[in-house]
Amino acid sequence: MTDTAQQQKKTLLMTEGSIWKSILLFSVPLILGNLLQQLYNTADSIIVGNFLGSNALAAVGSSGSPIYLLIGFSQGVAVGAGVVVSQYLGAKDKKETRIAVHTSLAIAAILGLILTVGGIAVSRTLLVWMNTPDEVLGDAVTYMKLYFGGVLFSVIYNMAAGILNAAGNSRRSVLYLACASITNIILDLVFIAGLKMGVAGAAIATDISQLVSCVLSLRFLMKVDADYKVELSSVRPDKRMTSRIIRIGLPTGIQSMVINLSNALLQSSVNSFGSVAMAGYTAANNIFGFLYAAANSITQACMSFTSQNYGAGNKERIRRGTKESFAISTAFSLVISALVFAFAAPLMQIFVSSAETAVIASGVRYLRIEGAFYFGIGCLFLLYGYYRAIKRAEMSVVLTVISLGIRVLLAYVLSATFLGETGIWMAIPIGWILADLTGLLYMRKTW
Repeated sequence: MTDTAQQQKKTLLMTEGSIWKSILLFSVPLILGNLLQQLYNTADSIIVGNFLGSNALAAVGSSGSPIYLLIGFSQGVAVGAGVVVSQYLGAKDKKETRIAVHTSLAIAAILGLILTVGGIAVSRTLLVWMNTPDEVLGDAVTYMKLYFGGVLFSVIYNMAAGILNAAGNSRRSVLYLACASITNIILDLVFIAGLKMGVAGAAIATDISQLVSCVLSLRFLMKVDADYKVELSSVRPDKRMTSRIIRIGLPTGIQSMVINLSNALLQSSVNSFGSVAMAGYTAANNIFGFLYAAANSITQACMSFTSQNYGAGNKERIRRGTKESFAISTAFSLVISALVFAFAAPLMQIFVSSAETAVIASGVRYLRIEGAFYFGIGCLFLLYGYYRAIKRAEMSVVLTVISLGIRVLLAYVLSATFLGETGIWMAIPIGWILADLTGLLYMRKTW
């Protein structure tokens, strides 16, 4: 077998053949990977909720928004790097692909170190700013500081996974994430149930599992026989490529930070209703995280499809692929909505005891309201990916600002009425739908 043939087995190019089959073939391992990523994130909440109670669950949940607020920019840069690598792979430019890969990893290492220091320094300040109640503040600060002690491994893994996904080798990132998820669950049980380390044990388990996925993904990239092979001695930021990656990733990074700022403001609103609402929101949000992960997987597949065809100049194929992507997403959304309505209460009981009736009731309301409008977030994710891939990432930022601005404003307004916390849940899908309409109208105009 020739070197070219071997590389084609490792790199899935979607510039020819059946569109919907290419998207589904690419998205299935991504769905598995993103579900594993969510399981990785959710394991702490499930085990903490069952072994330490609803207050500890609220503490872990309330730290999530400020954590993602701080790491949002690095996630955006990783998306930008993936787009750049996809475009060079689509154009079959070996030299530029190699420079992009090594520059991406160098950027990840730098950002990871900055986040480690900054995250530890501002943890308490952010949590106090978010109206975190006194009964959960101490545990929340502990979890957040320890989490940032290992954030470097997470940032590097996310960048490595982005490179693998851009090359169509998403099965590898799924495999390594599965290893990390299993490690996280086992260590959670050992540290929390066995050694009684409380929320500190949950954070340390997360850090160790992030190290596992980081090491495994880098090891593969150093051994693969393909254009995106990594040589540690070559990992350095190339000025020109750094500029391009950041230029493409900056709108996504800003978008991610805006999303997470909105989530932090939303969490602040929830915190004002006390630990019961916080625990219900944390559990329900973890459940919905699995649904977001599935929708986002389709988006990632479509974004890689569009990026590769953009690099190859196949504009008509991009139009057809976008239409088929919306059809796939809509069908998927209908199934998800039905499942959420049917199983909301049993799902909540995975996180908390059935005796926690107030927490369960709060979470069920959240799940059913969001589930009814799940098609809205699926559509919005696809619009984000489409505009990033065709180098109009600023439009995805506009849609984010519309969605989140409306969400935050209505959350404060509606929660101040007789609706209470339910007003917060209602504000979220209203923001999705108005952003969808804006994005679709702009897409029709540009086509």
